[in-house]
Amino acid sequence: MTENERILFVTGRLAESPLRNLLETLSQRASFQYDVAVLGVSVAALLHTDLVARKLSTSKSFDRVVLPGWCQGDLEELGHRLGAPVDRGPKDLYDLPEFFGRGAREPVSLEAYDIEIVAEINHASRFDETELITKAQEFVAAGADVIDLGGVPGESWTGVEDATRLLVGEGFRVSIDSFDRPEVEAAVEGGAELVFSCDQSNVDWLARLGVELIAIPSDPHDLDSLEPTLDVLARAGAHWRIDPVLEPVGFGFAASLQRYFAARRRWPDCEMLMGVGNLTELSEVDSSGINFLLAAVCQELQVHSVLTTQVINWCRTSVSEFDLARRLVHHSVTQGVLPKHLDSQLVLLRDSDRGGPDEESLRELASRLTDPSFRIFVTGSNVAGCLHVMNRDGHWQGTDPYELFDRVLSESGELASDHAFYLGYELAKARTALTLGKRYVQDEALNWGFLSEPEISAHHRRREGAMVEDPPS
Repeated sequence: MTENERILFVTGRLAESPLRNLLETLSQRASFQYDVAVLGVSVAALLHTDLVARKLSTSKSFDRVVLPGWCQGDLEELGHRLGAPVDRGPKDLYDLPEFFGRGAREPVSLEAYDIEIVAEINHASRFDETELITKAQEFVAAGADVIDLGGVPGESWTGVEDATRLLVGEGFRVSIDSFDRPEVEAAVEGGAELVFSCDQSNVDWLARLGVELIAIPSDPHDLDSLEPTLDVLARAGAHWRIDPVLEPVGFGFAASLQRYFAARRRWPDCEMLMGVGNLTELSEVDSSGINFLLAAVCQELQVHSVLTTQVINWCRTSVSEFDLARRLVHHSVTQGVLPKHLDSQLVLLRDSDRGGPDEESLRELASRLTDPSFRIFVTGSNVAGCLHVMNRDGHWQGTDPYELFDRVLSESGELASDHAFYLGYELAKARTALTLGKRYVQDEALNWGFLSEPEISAHHRRREGAMVEDPPS
């Protein structure tokens, strides 16, 4: 956007007042001039570029035109007819500050990272060939760099060479996680490039395999017990990474974290690995925050690889979480900036910004409604928040969707089944947003970070012929 750009904002009657109030402040911050064109519809979501072309009339010239985000149709064709570029703005007018780059920092590139993700297929010996390939594809799509084959303790996997060869043949990098010599040697023969784990009990034969090894202390609580293993590896000319072994909470987590710091001081140039699954799998909390913190520790200590799993349900997306986290912490550390307002994909339970209208704006809107269509809003949070339902018949407020629904029925009359379903569906989303302190926008999916699923609005479902033609009322 150029300074002092002249912009025409197109909207419906009901959004005119809040839009003008917002633009009065935003235009000063973003340095543009504006005017507002109100077309002959009450709801901006009902606009279409064909309607805009027929209805829009202005004697002024503008550098560009901004339509509501819900407005459908061909923007380029409309631009030719109006003689100015046309943009589709945000679906919620309260997102205009971000649309103009004044609600958040400028977007940054988070492509770079230097932490490798090794994702373990737990109990891989029990997968058939199709399942192995499918799981490996799933991990790589989520961000994994290496697929680790984890066996079953106490069982010997006679098919490990074939499984390794299969995955390598499909283009996957593979590691093997086993202390069983025949299993490890067979996996290496099949193309495995990395072996978990090496200590004094197996270093003599592992050092001769010619692949990279994960060296661990023979006594996990004693970093000195790693020295004899490293001496053997050095004499054999082997390649290795050090893993001081991260312990679960309640079993020496803080002390084990300290060992990573001590190991970095003792071996400043040695590659290191952290098994983050020991914390995410064994802590009954959402894993995204844990993955971010461990990624930050790894980035600052230059631990360039991690081993993770996603077996138990609360960390079922750990690979994706760590992939996002490693990019975020790399940018933060290398650029010397806080990991804040850079990317919100790891904000899953709540939202980075609540936004939305205030109580006074909603009262004003409710007083001007003349049609039966329901508008639903959320203000505040679970402690002091409220659900709002309004149309021409009234403005109902409360925190219990069932009570609100009953009051709407009592004062508005019976609803058609599809309208009742719509109202119940939207109130369920609104109640969830109120409970969690999330932002609610009618007809849009709640934001669950990278887990969000796009949602087609009821209006556009009807427009596409998937439902009845009339919008919910």
